Amino acid sequence: MTPPESSPGHLPSGATAGGSAKGLLAGRRGLVVGVANKRSLAWGIARRAHEEGADLAFTFQGDALERRVRPLAESVGSTIIEPLDVTDDDQIDAVVETLKDRWGRLDFLVHSVAFANREDLLGRTVDTSRAGFATALDISCYSLIALARAAEPLMTEGGSIIAMTYYGATKATPNYNVMGIAKAALEASIRYLAVDLGPKNIRVHGISAGPVRTLAASGVSGMRGMLKVMPERAPLGRNITVDDVGATAAYLLSDLSAGTTGGIHFVDAGFNITAMRHPDRNAPGG
Repeated sequence: MTPPESSPGHLPSGATAGGSAKGLLAGRRGLVVGVANKRSLAWGIARRAHEEGADLAFTFQGDALERRVRPLAESVGSTIIEPLDVTDDDQIDAVVETLKDRWGRLDFLVHSVAFANREDLLGRTVDTSRAGFATALDISCYSLIALARAAEPLMTEGGSIIAMTYYGATKATPNYNVMGIAKAALEASIRYLAVDLGPKNIRVHGISAGPVRTLAASGVSGMRGMLKVMPERAPLGRNITVDDVGATAAYLLSDLSAGTTGGIHFVDAGFNITAMRHPDRNAPGG
């Protein structure tokens, strides 16, 4: 077993290896699970965390994703880039053991993993297969529980866990089907994990992002229509960006959010508060 790169405890400002000397996350060390490419929400979070001073570890699944993830990880100074299939507990344990050997502790975990068979995102939810349901819930929801359980012993000084969700967990959304059910279960898991881990000062949050053109979103039919409707209905009158998500994540991963846990934080330009398209408030009489 190789010794940790430093003894447990937050590094003083200016002592980070991969991140900047100063920032909200200076001296923090985090694991990012779910980067697929440079347009991923997970990458937006990772890039902002790096800018705020964090050292980062990354995972990938399979050779194709490794070719995308490794250059991105290396661009932010990461030296821990590990294979991970979130349905395999042995692989989860191996990643955590690497973090223990190299770092000795973990300050935050970013979970940005979801999957459903394409045929289960088309047609009717009632036609979802038993196997397809199990797959979607295992990868999209249970993986958060498994990763949180494995990471807990390394969060010796408290920590923060964030998971990505979507409005389809709250409202029936066209073509989201079993993924909406999986995200609803994920949001419930966030609340229960927050209760379990709170006594150890480990906070758990969800970020409910509006539609963004990502690899995962490409599997949802009607994405183009969603991106068109958002600016028409959302109070801020625009679609969101991965940078918007990264900024919210930096807050949730930092001490600025020390008094919060168990919440679902919408980053959707306010879309979730509206019931219908509102008239132009700048128009005469509006």
